[in-house]
Amino acid sequence: MASSHLDAPLGFFNYPIPTAHDIPYQAPPTNTNPVLKGLPLYYLGSLVPSIPLLPAFLWRNAGFGLLRSKKELDNVEPRYDPTVIPVPRPEEPENVTTDRLRTLPKSAKGRFWNITDYHEAFKKGEITPVDVVETLFPLIRRDVDQRSAHATAFVETRMESVRRAADASAKRWKDGEPLGVLDGVPFAVKDDVYVKGYKMFVGTKHDYTEGKEVGTSWCVQKLEEAGAVLVGRCNMHEIGMDTTNNNPVWGTPLNPYNSQYYCGGSSGGAAYAVGQGIIPFAIGSDGGGSVRIPSNYCGIYGLKPSHGRVSKLPCRNKTPSTTVNGPLASNMVDLEVSYRALAQPDPSNHASRQFAVPQALTAPRKKVIGIHKAWFDRADPIVQDTCQSAINYFESELGYEIVDVSIPLTYEGQMAHAMTILTEGVAAEPNLSRVSPANKIVLAVAKVTTGRDLSLAQRVRNIIMQHLAHLFQTHPGLIIVTPTTPNAGWPIGEGELVYGMSDGNTQVRNMEYVWLANFTGVPCIQFPVGYVDAVKGEGRVPVGLSGHGEWGSEDALIEFGHDGERWLNEEFEGGRIRPKEWVDVIGKSKN
Repeated sequence: MASSHLDAPLGFFNYPIPTAHDIPYQAPPTNTNPVLKGLPLYYLGSLVPSIPLLPAFLWRNAGFGLLRSKKELDNVEPRYDPTVIPVPRPEEPENVTTDRLRTLPKSAKGRFWNITDYHEAFKKGEITPVDVVETLFPLIRRDVDQRSAHATAFVETRMESVRRAADASAKRWKDGEPLGVLDGVPFAVKDDVYVKGYKMFVGTKHDYTEGKEVGTSWCVQKLEEAGAVLVGRCNMHEIGMDTTNNNPVWGTPLNPYNSQYYCGGSSGGAAYAVGQGIIPFAIGSDGGGSVRIPSNYCGIYGLKPSHGRVSKLPCRNKTPSTTVNGPLASNMVDLEVSYRALAQPDPSNHASRQFAVPQALTAPRKKVIGIHKAWFDRADPIVQDTCQSAINYFESELGYEIVDVSIPLTYEGQMAHAMTILTEGVAAEPNLSRVSPANKIVLAVAKVTTGRDLSLAQRVRNIIMQHLAHLFQTHPGLIIVTPTTPNAGWPIGEGELVYGMSDGNTQVRNMEYVWLANFTGVPCIQFPVGYVDAVKGEGRVPVGLSGHGEWGSEDALIEFGHDGERWLNEEFEGGRIRPKEWVDVIGKSKN
């Protein structure tokens, strides 16, 4: 039941009424979704949509009907838009200079190249942006007879436009007039973001530009205006409807740390490219952990911004209530700088234009970590232990206060989020003939959701947002911490890469924590905190920790991320590990 609430705070637009909902935690039931792969998946994928009542059976079997019996939802208003905007906003963007950026020492073990390394190499004349792109072309191009293994992470590279951007940057450096720290630095975007001159497949065989000229999305424009060089579009899980990046259409990039594991999805190609050192950062999208899960699996950094914070206009689906664009990066400095560039307010976007210009946090911050223990403890023991070691360091060495918190309806919230994002997904792609067998099943099941069920899901959203508002007002500076995923990676099963795979049980398990930020609109950062022994193949696999902050608190989460980077590089036994096949782009460019 709900307890008395605090007044909604000043300084926000559309803030939920802070209300504590005292609903005891209940562990989710064991999932019993059928697991399909290989030829059975291939044939059943075509049959399920056409067999009467079968999609409805699968919908009920997945647990989507559970909200109909929840008395807690009685007399609760549905909330369809999770956008909460801090106001007022400063007028001018911050001028980022290299001397203000926090980078790891060159001697740090397992160090990845970052944007300041590129900047320094360009400034000294050791390499040029042209050298960099010519080094990258043999690695990332698909349109050659002898493709590199790295090329699976990419869908398309337009060499002419890449060379034009690199030539322009090289000239600015030669003339002593670089645009800033990003000038000449390579990056890539996920294959669901519009870029002028490129097709957009969203992981399918179908070109969603329909052969028409499209404009470049605002977030990409901002990076290009800062001089960054777009080198291509990255592979993704087909229409973003799973978390492995298994893609029988474009191929499946294999985890940089262990080729027997998935990269995670749906921004898996971007995570692979960053994790292998090919680029220092990329733009992904996150509707159900699709930036954070692959960042976790590939041992890199990811940020899911507040809902509405980053403008993606123009875009294919303009009104989803769960999905945002955000950066994946090799280091915290790359995450910070790329976020500040792509999050510039867009005057043509109603939500984005109301957000503050992103600025580095200069005022003192309260360091408070909240842990919902019963939920946190749902993670595998090895993941719990790895994350807890980092939390202990934050408390003992960096002055963080640890508080117990609870979040109501976590399982119901996950199911409500799943219903919502699936409904939004089928609205964006109602044509089942365009997708592979696994997604034919997913979309057929999504179509069963009724207006009543969708409304109940938005009531759950309102309850959880109200409760989060209560927690943020009760504990100023609060960061709610969870493992990024309860599992340490996702091993590839036999025969899964040819026809795809449908495993709703592991998918639900994999998304145990990430859905919260998407459904409620809060920002969330993920960073690696250690490595554990793989259960398949050779090598260790990364484990990530996530921090959920109050709406608009990205700057505080970035500070938290820097603390996490310090833990991994200075305190975790062995420090950061680079993948065996990590690509030394700067070194290759010098040669």
